[in-house]
Amino acid sequence: MTEQYVVWTENDTEHRVLWGSTSGAPAPKRVMVANDTMKADDAYRLACEGTALLWRGDFHNARQLSQAIAARIDRKPRRGSDDPAQAFHLHRQAQGRRAQILGMLLIPLDADLTIPLRRAPDAKEAFTEAFGVTDQASVRALRDLLGAIGANEWNRKGVLIPALDARIHPAFGVFSPARGEYIDLVASAPLPSTELAFDIGTGTGVLAAVLARRGVRAVVATDQDPRALQCARTNLDALGYSEQVTVVDADLFPEGVAPLVVCNPPWIPAKATSPIEYAIYDPAGAMLNGFLTGVAEHLEEDGEAWLILSDIAEHLGLRTRTELHAMIAAGGLTVIDRVDVKPTHAKVSDRTDALHAARARETTSLWRLRKR
Repeated sequence: MTEQYVVWTENDTEHRVLWGSTSGAPAPKRVMVANDTMKADDAYRLACEGTALLWRGDFHNARQLSQAIAARIDRKPRRGSDDPAQAFHLHRQAQGRRAQILGMLLIPLDADLTIPLRRAPDAKEAFTEAFGVTDQASVRALRDLLGAIGANEWNRKGVLIPALDARIHPAFGVFSPARGEYIDLVASAPLPSTELAFDIGTGTGVLAAVLARRGVRAVVATDQDPRALQCARTNLDALGYSEQVTVVDADLFPEGVAPLVVCNPPWIPAKATSPIEYAIYDPAGAMLNGFLTGVAEHLEEDGEAWLILSDIAEHLGLRTRTELHAMIAAGGLTVIDRVDVKPTHAKVSDRTDALHAARARETTSLWRLRKR
């Protein structure tokens, strides 16, 4: 990837510093220096106009300014629609615009990943984990830095998984298994065999760990994201399952066949705007299609494929149940059972959420599939 640079003039001198962005956003073309005298209304106006603000003031004041800008974005009335799919796309547009505006508040980083601002936190560990080791100064959006700090705290604290009676530690850029209902489905469905299982798109390794805890003697867990592969290995080793579970870099399936193949693909067929969103958004339903199209070839004769999938895409008007059944049939599969559970996460009852109507009706299912 070609390096990008942020260019600005300060004290009559032109500066050119490496640009970094977790989401892959391009370097801003217009940059002005800002400090504690910057008013929130002015900052909001400049950010909306496409001018980035390179912060030279107190770090905590930068956070407060970001919150003030966010409040101004959120109080603007958003376009609505009675059509669920249109409402979803408008919501995604608003999210993208919000991220773009907040991304205009920039923070400098020294080559050693320290922040050269008053009252800045010592977050070198978090930045090293998120951005890697660097040998030059850089500039990043404040929201990138706060995201890295938050992810590092999540990683240290971990997420309690009752089915494991232990914590899973999500690394930066790897989706956290905070929604537990899909894990409980895998923890309770009747196993067709305890000899071998494949876990497709393992992420943190949580489902592979659940299968191992349930007594599956060998589990092969796959992923393509280097961060996820390392995260899964770290979690499985900490849980004592590294001998039982093999983590491999593969595009969906490993080699061979198994009596059980498990997959929890992203649930919403829409464009992802950052790497971590690929755990939620599946552009054009590519992973779901890939799993259903190819899993029969990796199943033993009486084996089962477990598809763990929310129906929120159906309530958003992005996919129908008929289309899902057609995909299952096209893959040479038949449904032998389906176990449903209602989500309990906070957004289910949040009536201010733009997608509340869909979330309130959402059901997560474990589809047990066999070859026809």
